[in-house]
Amino acid sequence: MSEYLFTSESVSEGHPDKMADQISDAILDAIIKQDIKARVACETYIKTGIVLVGGEVTTTASIDIENIIRKTIKEIGYIDSSMGFDFNSCAILNNIGKQSEDIYKGIFNKNGLINGAGDQGLVFGYATNETENFMPAPITYAHLLVQKQSEVRKNGILPWLRPDAKSQITFKYKENKILGIETVVLSTQYAENISYKQLQEAVMEEIIKPILPSVWLHKNTKFFINPAGRFIIGGPMGDCGLTGRKIIVDTYGGMARHGGGSFSGKDPTKVDRSGAYVARYIAKNIVASSLASRCEIQIAYVIGISKPISLMVETFGTGKISNEKLTLLIQKLFDLRPSNIIKMLNLLNPIYKKTSSYGHFGRNIFTWEKIDKINELLEMSGIQ
Repeated sequence: MSEYLFTSESVSEGHPDKMADQISDAILDAIIKQDIKARVACETYIKTGIVLVGGEVTTTASIDIENIIRKTIKEIGYIDSSMGFDFNSCAILNNIGKQSEDIYKGIFNKNGLINGAGDQGLVFGYATNETENFMPAPITYAHLLVQKQSEVRKNGILPWLRPDAKSQITFKYKENKILGIETVVLSTQYAENISYKQLQEAVMEEIIKPILPSVWLHKNTKFFINPAGRFIIGGPMGDCGLTGRKIIVDTYGGMARHGGGSFSGKDPTKVDRSGAYVARYIAKNIVASSLASRCEIQIAYVIGISKPISLMVETFGTGKISNEKLTLLIQKLFDLRPSNIIKMLNLLNPIYKKTSSYGHFGRNIFTWEKIDKINELLEMSGIQ
């Protein structure tokens, strides 16, 4: 395949599914802040006028779940019923129970320390050298567009924008190198007193143009701003939201494989989350060390067993050493037991709400984005 198109999408913090993710992770953060030994699996459902949280939580923490939910929705920007949702008046239902004793005994020893993985599962991590943050360009710029939408909404540049928005961007590649941007889509909720023409002009000037590099734009690049027209009804009034329903947005925009497990609302003993984070960490360090231009890692776990049952490295023909040798290097350099991943990446901190919008990967505020293993990888590989 010489020339091809690749598309990724993102959604804003005001999208109903992302609202659910943020609520689940805000609850997780509040619990971890008080109790680092807590076991949390928190799910959120949100629809017109109602938020329902459920799941399994075992903790000594005492938190005000209702206040956390209302504060999170207020920060997102749903502050009046005219927007389709109001943080102050929505109903909140809490159906959170405790974690199964059978699961607890299978994972933790008598001292409460982690013996094994919190569940079976497979996770993937990915990195590429096509952007400075070692992420695929389509998902990177899709995120940046909806981040910019939030920024101009909150700082008063376009105060008539509303929290719900989606972006989609299509890049043209040749031999895995970017040729340019073919299509840009941005749909955003807005106030009823704004004309469609005013919306399109403002979005182009204040959101799209400041974000997309002009070197990738050309005379045939297509722009679709609210292509369906009117977008007044949005947020949970337009669609119900569920935790864990934007797993491709959360990761690599479809350019890498996905193990199927979501992240938000899960404490780091769940390898769906911590395993995916360490897989990204490994892949990014391999690409940052120039041992490969692209790298995908798969790790698989069994519930109650500490060490992974499988590890796979794929460099798509770009590796300076074989995939088999890279696999051996990883096994020597990285301890992939869940208890060690948690220590290595410092995961017992209230960091999770920040991950729940605009991607879990590619932002250097997170520990799994460090590139601190380059020298060791190069030394062990014999390449300097």
